[in-house]
Amino acid sequence: MLNVEKSRADKIYGNDKLQPVILAIGAGIGADFDITKIRYGKVIIMADADVDGAHIRTLLLTFFFRYMRPLVENGNVYLAQPPLYKISKKGMEDIYCYTDDDLSKAYKELEEKGIPREGLGLQRYKGLGEMNPDQLWETTMDPEKRILIKVKLEDAMKADETFTLLMGDEIEPRRKFIEENAKYVKNLDI
Repeated sequence: MLNVEKSRADKIYGNDKLQPVILAIGAGIGADFDITKIRYGKVIIMADADVDGAHIRTLLLTFFFRYMRPLVENGNVYLAQPPLYKISKKGMEDIYCYTDDDLSKAYKELEEKGIPREGLGLQRYKGLGEMNPDQLWETTMDPEKRILIKVKLEDAMKADETFTLLMGDEIEPRRKFIEENAKYVKNLDI
C-alpha cells in the first residue's frame, strides 16, 4: 500500500492498489472528487486485527483524508472489526472475542457456567486469511452481526497535523512523538 503522504500525484493516480479503490468509489480524487457521485453509502476498510492491519488502515485513512476528504467528513468511511480470538469446544457454539478484554470476560463467563479453561480450544487470528469464508461472514461481514467503527473527523486541523507528523518525510518529529507517547501503549503486537 502506497504512503500518499510521501508520494507524488502521478504515483498516486497510477498506483495498482489505489486504482481499484478510486474506481469502486467512483467519485474521482483530489480537487476532482465529487461526493454526489459516490457509489456506496459506506466504504468499509477491512484489514487484519494486528499491527500490519493497523498500518494498512492508517495508509488507507491517510489516502481518504488527503484525496477524498469529503468522504470522511460526510461519515462514509468505516473500519470493520475482525475478531482476535475464537474459543471453541466440541458441543459448544464458538465464541469470538474482539479484544483481550472480551477474551477475559468470555473465560470468566464460561467458568461461572462450570466450563473450565482446560479442554477449551483457543485460536489467535493473525489475519483474515486464517478464517474460512463462513467464519469471515459470521464475524466481520454479516450486516446483522459485524462490528463497524465509524471514522469521524472531529478536528480536521488536528487530524491534518497528525497525518503530517506520522506519515510525512520528517523523521525527527515522528521519533519525538513516539518517544513521548510510547509509555501509553497498552497492546503491543510483536
